[in-house]
Amino acid sequence: MIKSVLIANRGEIAVRVIRGARELGIHTIGVYSEIDRASMHVAMADEAWNIGPAPAAESYLNIERILEVAQEAKAEAVHPGYGFLAENATFAQAVLDAGLIWVGAPPDAITMMGDKISSRHAADAAGVPTVPGTAEPVTEASVVAAFGDEHGYPLTIKAAHGGGGRGMRVVRSGDEIPAALESAAREADAYFANSEVYVEKYLENARHIEAQVLFDTHGAGVFLGERDCSIQRRHQKLIEEAPASVFDPETRAAFGEAAVAMGRQAGYVGAGTVEFLVVDHAFYFLEMNTRLQVEHPVTEMTTGIDLVHQQFRVAAGEPLETTDTPQARGHAIEFRINAENPATGFLPDPGTIIEYQAPDGFGVRVDSWVGPGTAVSQYYDNLMAKLIVWGRDRTEALARGKRALNEFRISGVATTIPAHLRIIEHPAFVDSEHHTKTVEDDLDFSDIAVPTAPAVPEDEELSERSLTVEIGGRHYQVRVWAPEMTAHPDRREAPRRRPPRLDRLAAATGGDPGVVTAPMQGTIVKVSKKAGDPVAVGDSICVLEAMKMENDLKSQVSGEIVDLRVQPGDTVAAGQVVAVVR
Repeated sequence: MIKSVLIANRGEIAVRVIRGARELGIHTIGVYSEIDRASMHVAMADEAWNIGPAPAAESYLNIERILEVAQEAKAEAVHPGYGFLAENATFAQAVLDAGLIWVGAPPDAITMMGDKISSRHAADAAGVPTVPGTAEPVTEASVVAAFGDEHGYPLTIKAAHGGGGRGMRVVRSGDEIPAALESAAREADAYFANSEVYVEKYLENARHIEAQVLFDTHGAGVFLGERDCSIQRRHQKLIEEAPASVFDPETRAAFGEAAVAMGRQAGYVGAGTVEFLVVDHAFYFLEMNTRLQVEHPVTEMTTGIDLVHQQFRVAAGEPLETTDTPQARGHAIEFRINAENPATGFLPDPGTIIEYQAPDGFGVRVDSWVGPGTAVSQYYDNLMAKLIVWGRDRTEALARGKRALNEFRISGVATTIPAHLRIIEHPAFVDSEHHTKTVEDDLDFSDIAVPTAPAVPEDEELSERSLTVEIGGRHYQVRVWAPEMTAHPDRREAPRRRPPRLDRLAAATGGDPGVVTAPMQGTIVKVSKKAGDPVAVGDSICVLEAMKMENDLKSQVSGEIVDLRVQPGDTVAAGQVVAVVR
């Protein structure tokens, strides 16, 4: 077995991998950016190292620095988690070239499956059905229009080297093509450092169902069951469950065979996920994620198989324990608890968590990295926790999920919890008749209010403090109990800091509908108008990028832009005025 591992990630997945490694007796080495010094994964790791400033490009995506730390810390292996460098073939190869064990898919498999176009060719070679799409990247609107003329609308423009809904735009008519093509390419470049996009036929009212597969270095592979991930917003998953209630035994068997065939075609090793769109029991290959998925716990809950343990065992050269697909035991559902405001279209809501209390009890699991005082930064994904519930059947799992969601307490930032409670009571979801557009087409969250943070007690005399010391780039932490800080007697006493009341929705919309403000902190990546231009209700003023997601800031009134205060590249704060329309 591997003796030590560097986890090249942060947040919930870093915590998850640390726990799994510790159970196997593996020494854990954490890495962190300067803004993550006080993060849970830093405190939990056996040792932790600073790898750079807050921006991911200078820290969690800094291959040279991560490998430097791996050598200095004498790591034997590197686990990438998910996101960041998890599906970066260059990083995987660099880890192997450094003489380290890569706890992930082979670089060649990452390259093949990471390029959505080459993965479509692989699916064709494996005899797995695919959604109609272009065989090469597209750069011209005319090519997209020709595809639309041949296959009909709607269609999707998608990042060729990405996933998770990033760099994806749905196009319903020809006049939408130029803006969608530009936007998808720009977001793909920002998130995946590659602007290539391709076109696919968009399947209406489809289910998004994925297969968990596992392969070892001896050529054996196994299908570990499927997960239904159809509840999505902005093309990103909100709720996942296993097994898929729409599958009969025959469809499930064919589905598993197709997933394993894809893995074999790619020469796959390790844990991976093959994603499909499903319409009327017909399934079409979508993509393969060459890493551990965010939603892997629902498979663990229904199979009893620890996928992180399996990743380490496969990386160590051990054979699979079984090649027989396990029978699913009961039903599991995962709810992603994100710092997002459902009332504003699930816009990210970075900030500091004031109150955090997770649910517990039989059949309840919470994978998290946050607590009171944790800052959810604009620099990274806004996933705070994953609530996973299990029941003997779907009805029991839903009842347990409702109970656990009602017990969950988070304040200081907006969360997806109220949206989850509304979704699980919607008839389409209760009856398992939902699809990937159910949330956007059939549910309204505009009346959900953002809770305010509780006040801090004024009578505290002593408080626990955590002091961070770095020596040679390595993290050390000391805890002390000390009186509250007071001002120097020769200076005027500073006002006591109290948590802000987070009425983000009011701040975002403002009292004047002609004033366009930023709903969150981020960067202006495109300005569509100039001062003096006429605008109508719904016209785009500019595009704001935050947490790697693009948000179109639109005019709420018709008139003329009398004041335009931003240009591409500007960083804006939440509530900052970007334009005035009169």
